[in-house]
Amino acid sequence: MKKNFYTLIFLGLFGTGIAQTGNVGINTTTPTATLDVNGNAKIRTTPNSTTLVGHQVLGIDTTTKEVKMLDPSLFISNTSGTVNTTIAKATVVGTGALLGLTGSNGYEKINFGPATLGTNFDTTTDTYTVPSTGVYAVKFNYRYGDGVNLNVSLLNFNGGTPKIGIFRNGVVMDEGFFGGASISLLAPLVAISVIVSDTYVDSVYQLTAGDVIDFRYNQAGLNVALLSSNVTAKMVVYKISD
Repeated sequence: MKKNFYTLIFLGLFGTGIAQTGNVGINTTTPTATLDVNGNAKIRTTPNSTTLVGHQVLGIDTTTKEVKMLDPSLFISNTSGTVNTTIAKATVVGTGALLGLTGSNGYEKINFGPATLGTNFDTTTDTYTVPSTGVYAVKFNYRYGDGVNLNVSLLNFNGGTPKIGIFRNGVVMDEGFFGGASISLLAPLVAISVIVSDTYVDSVYQLTAGDVIDFRYNQAGLNVALLSSNVTAKMVVYKISD
């Protein structure tokens, strides 16, 4: 009996030195990986890490169910070549006529011209097409050269307060008003000073993929097409969150 006991120990020790080859399956007779677990897996204890740097992240391929390593830079914005491709910026400086504005009193689209940044802004239609659904920062600034003095020849006679607007799919999404630039129908035939010569809209908006954004000006009593002073229009838009 003692001899057989020693033989079993020897065989057990010898067996541990033999490498396992091929695939091993748990709850499957046809494993397709070195270890193929057909069922849930648990890891009871794992150490914590306070950073992704110097680590790899494991993920599950939703098609093959295979565990794969993911580069941590995929989870960190603006690293390892990650670029925010939603960014667009455009600026135009000139007279009101150069900006594509006429003598009407409704909203008119700003003509930004070819000097733009970003592939999502169409310089032909002066529109930004939202590439993916999410939260976007949108900024629109409009400025008269130096705070100009206007005489009556520059006025239309409908009166009102000039303003700017950001439009989404042809409908106004947000507006900014020129405080101090209100023009009365009964304005005397004398020079009128624009007290506040610029305004802006700067906020965040929930947008949907395919939305078309454009930027407009409503002169409402001020014929900006006749202004000789420089007018500057700027816009910036980019995605900040899903």
